[in-house]
Amino acid sequence: MTRALLVIDVQESFRQGRLWAAISNPGIASDVARLVDGTRANGDLVVWVLHSEPGSGTAFDPASGHVRYIDPVKPQAGEPQLTKTSRNAFTTTNLQQLLTQRGITEVIVCGIRTEQCCETTARVASDLGYRVTFVTEATATNPIAHRDAPAGQTVEQLLADPRTLPAGAVIERTEYALAGRFATIATIAEATGQATVPAFRPAVTPADAVGQASQLH
Repeated sequence: MTRALLVIDVQESFRQGRLWAAISNPGIASDVARLVDGTRANGDLVVWVLHSEPGSGTAFDPASGHVRYIDPVKPQAGEPQLTKTSRNAFTTTNLQQLLTQRGITEVIVCGIRTEQCCETTARVASDLGYRVTFVTEATATNPIAHRDAPAGQTVEQLLADPRTLPAGAVIERTEYALAGRFATIATIAEATGQATVPAFRPAVTPADAVGQASQLH
């Protein structure tokens, strides 16, 4: 086993927010479940990550009860579960240590949101030397308001604002930024071996990354 699927933030917290009404993929949990099933069938590791903001009073505060997986997504016994407080899944967890201990050299990334926690995790993983597959089909995001848009817009106002970046454009830009630099873009079928996906190698291996880091100290 040298490959791991990272399931990023497929949690109820998002469904509690107003932007869920404009989510790009309302069936994200079912798509992730298909990817998880395929990964398990291949004998690969599944790692579960949730985002937590303790004391925030938001849906990401554990006290809200919403920091939990969206049905039908569910870990099996023995599959690692991590909780992060940063955008990427590495900085505030022991994910890298966990992957190293299990001999993982390749990661598959899926979850919510496409351009935020999923993309940042993919970028960090690549910089650490992992071979990265980004399964856009098993991610979801929402339209992004212009930086000068008024605070507290309703979903209707957000969608009506011509400066808003549509979810489709967000996803497209993420793929353009990652492909050939940080990751291979793949479908669920390609990531689970049901279809052929082009090979992509990182600029450095995990071992190289460790060696380079040690030279900086």
